Amino acid sequence: MILLLGLCLGLPLCAGSLEEPRSWGDTLEQVGVRVPRQVRLLQRLKTKPLMTEFFVKSTIISRYAFTTVSCQMMNRASEDQETEFLMQIPATAFITNFTMLIGDKVYQGEITEREKKNGDKVEEKRNKTTGDNGEKGTETFRASIVIPSKDKAVFLLSYEELLQRRLGKYEHVISVRPQQLVGRLTVEVNILESSGITSLEVLPLHNSRQKGSGRTEDIAGPPPSTLINQNETFAKIIFKPSVVQQARIAQNGILGDFIIRYDVNREQNIGDIQVLNGYFVHYFAPKDLPPLPKNVVFVLDSSASMVGTKLRQTKDALFTILHDLRPQDRFSIIGFSNRIKVWKDHLVSVTPNNIRDGKVYIHHMSPTGGTDINGALQRAIRLLNNYVAHNDIEDRSVSLIIFLTDGKPTVGETHTLKILNNTKEAARGQICIFTIGIGNDVDFKLLEKLSLENCGLTRRVHEEEDAGSQLIGFYDEIRTPLLSDIRVDYPPSLVEQATRTLFPNYFNGSEIIIAGKLVDRKMDRLHVEVTASNSKKFVVLKTDVPLEPPKVENDATGSTRPKGDGEEDPNHLKRLWSYLTMKELLNSWLQSDDKREKEQLRQKAQALAVNSRFLTPFTSMKLKKPALQTKKLEESYGMSAAMGPETVTQSLQGSNLQTGPALEKPYNPRIKVSKTSADGDPHFVVDFPSNKLTVCFNIDGQPGDILRLVSDHMDSGVTVNGALIGAPAPPSGHKKQRTYFRTITILVNKPNRSYLEITPHRVILDGEDRLVLPCNQSIVVGSRGLEVSVFANANVTVTIQDTIAFVILIHLYKKPAPYQRDHLGFYISSSKGLSSSCHGLLGQFLNQDARLTEEPDQPSKNTTGPPLPKTGEASGTVLKVKGHQVPVVWKQRKIYNGEEQVDCWFARNAAQLLDGEYKDYLAAHPFDSETSFGLGTSRGL
Repeated sequence: MILLLGLCLGLPLCAGSLEEPRSWGDTLEQVGVRVPRQVRLLQRLKTKPLMTEFFVKSTIISRYAFTTVSCQMMNRASEDQETEFLMQIPATAFITNFTMLIGDKVYQGEITEREKKNGDKVEEKRNKTTGDNGEKGTETFRASIVIPSKDKAVFLLSYEELLQRRLGKYEHVISVRPQQLVGRLTVEVNILESSGITSLEVLPLHNSRQKGSGRTEDIAGPPPSTLINQNETFAKIIFKPSVVQQARIAQNGILGDFIIRYDVNREQNIGDIQVLNGYFVHYFAPKDLPPLPKNVVFVLDSSASMVGTKLRQTKDALFTILHDLRPQDRFSIIGFSNRIKVWKDHLVSVTPNNIRDGKVYIHHMSPTGGTDINGALQRAIRLLNNYVAHNDIEDRSVSLIIFLTDGKPTVGETHTLKILNNTKEAARGQICIFTIGIGNDVDFKLLEKLSLENCGLTRRVHEEEDAGSQLIGFYDEIRTPLLSDIRVDYPPSLVEQATRTLFPNYFNGSEIIIAGKLVDRKMDRLHVEVTASNSKKFVVLKTDVPLEPPKVENDATGSTRPKGDGEEDPNHLKRLWSYLTMKELLNSWLQSDDKREKEQLRQKAQALAVNSRFLTPFTSMKLKKPALQTKKLEESYGMSAAMGPETVTQSLQGSNLQTGPALEKPYNPRIKVSKTSADGDPHFVVDFPSNKLTVCFNIDGQPGDILRLVSDHMDSGVTVNGALIGAPAPPSGHKKQRTYFRTITILVNKPNRSYLEITPHRVILDGEDRLVLPCNQSIVVGSRGLEVSVFANANVTVTIQDTIAFVILIHLYKKPAPYQRDHLGFYISSSKGLSSSCHGLLGQFLNQDARLTEEPDQPSKNTTGPPLPKTGEASGTVLKVKGHQVPVVWKQRKIYNGEEQVDCWFARNAAQLLDGEYKDYLAAHPFDSETSFGLGTSRGL
């Protein structure tokens, strides 16, 4: 088995080396040369395995989300095929599980310590964080394997994340991008909030900018087929679109982000405190407080790289933000390139005249020069420090810098570490820096560290039409500070290993979350005290929380948790504590410049990651040797997404990947089906495997004719007809015209009646329901003994009762010559279920014997192989089949089923080979099941 696991992650998720990833596009070259037709044909027939099921289950317990993705792939080809499983996950999530089931083998792994390499200089070589929109970074998980022929593979991926409250809402985003239409697609989300759910909203599908082709942006409300059931503390959302609904959302099968927003009830000012089995979590989000005044400096990059849309949209966003400032706020504006341009050398009050003048100053900014990030930050910090030092500010206020750039430092101080040290030393923890990076050329690592070290946040904004609204959305998160200098205290004798308890600011619509472990002592109450500054007063909040663990319903998650080897019972508060502690350790490690301290942080983070089974920069995944699957998948690995700390296995890339015995990668994934076929002009081929004979013949039909290919209506209940389309012959050809199959129709009468109409561009299936499937998407659908598999732009496989299988090849031309038409080829892959009475141009030869003889005046020879005469020479060889004696010659001719050529005995006079005459094989309409040979009597539909 060939196995490749990878995750393009930004800190703090990526395992293994954190080097800048090479773009996948760097490895691709476009060569403008003409590709031979045979090669194009083989490329077209190189089909991907089909995704038969895509299932996501996410359970959110007290803002902590457990998500499991299950994806089943089927390789219906005759050769092994490589496939890739892709899943976008939130950048803030930790992967906790990846399991693969290939055939009857289970590949599972375990989190282990990552070995240090090259001095562990990982902090300087971090991966880029890819963003799926301005605020929400995503990472892409990849797993590549080879699926054996006619076998299936199942991928199970789990990850965990703590939802962050922004603008008064929690937002849970699930990527639904199977990249093909899926027979069974389900997204299920369960929300359990003991304090009560006050609002719940399911947004329209949000398509990614890179791949989105759906039309959901203009549609309000939840996506089609979404069901929402909700009571006071529990909500269940199910998104289960049918194939038709998927095609309506996005024809190429790529849907987008399934987004849920909700909020919870908040009664106590001191917040919601939950305790369970020795762990606690404290959610603090007070409301109805007067806002604190802001001292804010807007620092805008006006270097040459900001020319065009970026600067225009940034200016428009700042115009809106300036109008949003409150009368008690103070502000100033700095533009920077290789020069630092200050609007006012002091902060000014918010008045109509000052807002107007500020807008005029921004309007006249023009892009030019380089990027002096260090100089701009130093100037902004001096402005704020001078204002605070020289003004007797009675009200407590919050000092902020909103720093926006699209590039890297190129002027002045350009060394990253010195910029960080200079900024931290000047700000002295009194000024919070909020950074915004525009586009892909920005030094996002620098911006992230600037914010981390100076009590701020950072966001990436993409260059697109809504960049301005993204800027405004980010500002909205910090526009209303309610508290400053927040301190949360718990009794040291009762609480150990609490996460961060000091916070410089609290903004309206956000939330402060603290988690900790309780000392194992018999105490019945937890004392909590919160102190903070609010406008003109000092706030002190106190409470005592009972320590009896709350009852958690066993069926809240919708399923039971599988038992592991010595695992504890699930405790979502313990997982939450581990998550927050890991995030803080990684942030501290990222900020630290002391080697000794950095190593201590690394060891602590590594130990916690291994114990909690988090994939981090300090852990790697070893895949265990495959074990045979002894139980059903649903029994062994069909775990709930809300299984708490238990996971089946964890996995990701790493230098220590260990796999089982490797399978060789398939070299040539050509489709191999029976030679019995009708394709091309059309050319007919009949295979007699028991006699080791292959016979071919041509039929020159007329455009518009419908030919009976298989007629077995009275017995197996199957009829196949093909409609011809015409085209002029090539200039050098001997024919007057060419004919091709434009439409293949299949009537299935047992056990239920179904109609299939196949063209090069779509498949229509009429049974209980009417389905229209585009041929440019891969999908499997089926019911009542009939299965239809579409391989995108390659072929359609129709399987009936598991005993009959037809393959219809799709031939498409990007730039067809006058004598070419998009057309179909028909191949009989399996005929076990067809009766001995089967007829039709191909059907009459199934289950028959054929043999070769020589004319009486020729000496006897072995007639199972080719005779001595060369191709095209006269021959006395005669084919005997079904009582017919037909002269044949040995030929090598091309067919279109993925093989370059086939050796066959060619019957020049097809009329001598067939029963009856040409007109006997003409159908009255596409689903005509009557024949002229007494094998069918019904002509009705």
